[in-house]
Parts: sequence; C-alpha cells; structure tokens
Amino acid sequence: MPVLTTTAHHHPLALLIARSGLTAGAYLHKVAERHRALGFGTMACRREKATRWTRDGVTPDRTTLLAIASLHHIRPADVHRYGWPDFLRLALDDDRPYLESPWTAAGTVTLLTEVGGPVDRRGFLIASSSTLAAAVAQWTTAEPALATTGRHRRVGHEAANLFDTRLNALRRLDDEVGAHHVYDAALVEIRLITDLLNHAYYTENIGRRLFSAAAEAARIAGWCAYDTGHHHTAERHFITSLRATASAGDTTRGAITLAFWSNLRYSTGDPQGALHLIDGALATRHTIHSPRALALLHARAARAHSTAGDHRNAWQQIDAAFTAYAHADTPEADISSLYWITHGELHQVAASTALTLKTPKKALTHFDAAFTHHDPYDLERELRGTVIYQGRRTEAHIALGDIDAALDTGHQILTTIDGIDSARSTAALHQVRDHLNPHQHIPAVADFLQLSA
Repeated sequence: MPVLTTTAHHHPLALLIARSGLTAGAYLHKVAERHRALGFGTMACRREKATRWTRDGVTPDRTTLLAIASLHHIRPADVHRYGWPDFLRLALDDDRPYLESPWTAAGTVTLLTEVGGPVDRRGFLIASSSTLAAAVAQWTTAEPALATTGRHRRVGHEAANLFDTRLNALRRLDDEVGAHHVYDAALVEIRLITDLLNHAYYTENIGRRLFSAAAEAARIAGWCAYDTGHHHTAERHFITSLRATASAGDTTRGAITLAFWSNLRYSTGDPQGALHLIDGALATRHTIHSPRALALLHARAARAHSTAGDHRNAWQQIDAAFTAYAHADTPEADISSLYWITHGELHQVAASTALTLKTPKKALTHFDAAFTHHDPYDLERELRGTVIYQGRRTEAHIALGDIDAALDTGHQILTTIDGIDSARSTAALHQVRDHLNPHQHIPAVADFLQLSA
C-alpha cells in the first residue's frame, strides 16, 4: 500500500481530539490511562504536550505513540510503517462519500479523486446488505456521462487507447510482480484519468471510454487491496469502480466489478451480500456481451452458495458457468481483463465448491480436470491462485485420510509460494498447517510443519 501523505490543513491529532469531544487535557488523561494499562508506567499529561505535538513539530516518545495508537485501535506495526503523525490518519476514515455520493458523472469523479488516501485499519467492510442492494439498483439506473465543453485541453481516442494498453499491462504485471506493487501503479492510472475527466474536453464517446478505464483501474486497485488483506480499502475501490462503470454505460465491466466484489464478500463471511451483487449483475445479462463475464458471475454465485451450505444452487451455478463458457471465443476476442478465465479455472472453482460442501472426492476430480482439460488452468501465470488451490487440494487429501498425498501437495506449495507477495496465499499455507497439525505425530508431518514454520 502507498505511503500515507499529510493533506489536511489541521494536524491529525487535533482533528482526533476535536472529534472526541474532549478537551486536550481530558484526551491526554485517556492516553495516560492507556499508557499505564499497557504496562508502560506513568505518563505526564500536561496540556502543553498536545500543543507541542500538534503545533511545534515535537514527536512523542515511542511508548506514548503506542498508547495513542492503542486508544484508536491502530496496530503497532502501522505506527512504525507510517510514522508520526501520519499513522493517526488511519483513525480518520470517513466512508460517507463512498456510500452517499450521487450516482452521476460528477459523483463518480468525486470518488475517483479520493483514491490514495488513508489505508484501512479495520477488518470489517463498509457496506451493509441493504447498502449492497441499493448500490446495485442505482448502478442499473444511473445515467452515463455526457460530453464536456468550455475546456481548453482536448483528448481523443489516442489517450483512451493508451490507457487501455497501460491497464492491460498492469493486469499482466499483477501476475508477475504481485499485488503490492501493482496497487500503487493502479492509483497512478486513476489519478491520470481523473485529471482528464476533471479538466479536459472530450466527446461523449471518449468520456465513456475514460470512465470505463477509470473503472478498470479502480477494480485492479480493489483486487490488489483484497489480495494484500486490506478489505476495507478494497471495498472502497470496488464501489468506485462500479460507479465509474455506470458513468461509462459499461454494463459488462460493471458486472465484472460486481463479480470481484462478491468474491470479497463471501470470502469474508457474507455469502448473502455476495449474492446480492451477483443477482444484480445477472439481472442485466441481456446487456453483458462477454460469455467469460457470465461464466465468472455464475462461478462466483456457486462459491457464495457453497459458503452458505446450499448444495443445490451451488451446483446449478457451476453448470451455468460451464454452459456460459461453452459460448466463449478465444481470449483475444473477449474482453481483455478476463484472459485468465479458462475451462481449467472453472474446474478449480468447481473443486473449491465441492470442498466447501464437504465432498472432497468430488473436489479432487475437479482439481485433476483443471490440468488435464485441453483448456487448462495456467500454473505458470497464476502462481498465487495455484498456491490457494494447492492448499485446498491438500485439505481434500487430508479429509480423505491420504496424508502422503497431502504432504506431496504441501511441499509443492512451499516451492510455489517462494517470493509471492499475497496475504491470501500466505493464509492458504497457514490453513494447510492447521489441517496437518493434528497429525504431527507422523514424522513426515512434523518435518513439514518445521520446514514451513
């Protein structure tokens, strides 16, 4: 994630004190109480301390920084990462613009301008189920952007083409270098596009292409934030992306954003929220021009239903995903962001669905088919996904009592994961260790647990 920047006119500590409704002295007493509760001893709390910190450029000592951070539920690691006073901005999140901005081109630009602000400190998501349903309803009725007039700087097809090229490169870079670096690059793209939306003259057609490019850049940023474990930030980007697709009048790209957003929701324990998003996207299926996009939506619906324990609907959606994909042309003839959707990918989703529904033998059948099909899952390109699916294969083997096969796959994970920067991949390895831990009396398992520690 990017380095936080100080953009407010007021010191963040002054803002926090003002929002708390306390005097500076009363706030310092709370810090002193937290300082003592953390085992750091007594802290003097004279009012002039706050003045020195907020006006004179004085940095509190380390234990005081940790006490302030603890008071606002900020992790100690973030105190070190962002430094004083920028780590305090993690306590100043305000999600209202993302949830309340009008569904207009101007409202979209407002959100695009917000990107690159504070990284989330919270584990929960910002949208309730009712908010998800309302967002999808507004997406389907929002008016696309119109042409601009009265501006001196003009942009045309060449600029739009260049953004498409750069975004395609970003998607491939995500495969190669990981989400952490690509996130920063996606923010740069959003800022460049937003500058043109704010200040350039363009036709209605070019305006729609620019908003579509902004939507894709925001979707990439959302995916990267999700992959690095920043779920709150990811949801902000997905909301922004969906609004930008509405301004672009680009239903297909909006459906893809909803598919990625649904992944975040069911993966964090909200399958019903995920289904709100998928159902809204599928309601517009007559305007979705990509069979791969439809296949992806059905695949995400299957995972959401499996997370909810719904066998019948999960397998109906798997069948629908394969049926939709049967109409797909070559990746070059489809929407460029879905190059990774293959028959093998859908088998991986089917395998994951089976595993979640506690049918491990069926899961292994689909895991095998992912690589034996003539349109297989790409092991070389999808390293992070490979680790995640290998972790699930390991779980299936353990469920069937085949510890040797589980260990073989576990060692493949250790080989694959080296150098991968992904919170999801790391979590997959931890889950493998958790599943193997009850079998640590077996020497080979004990060796693996020690090697992977």
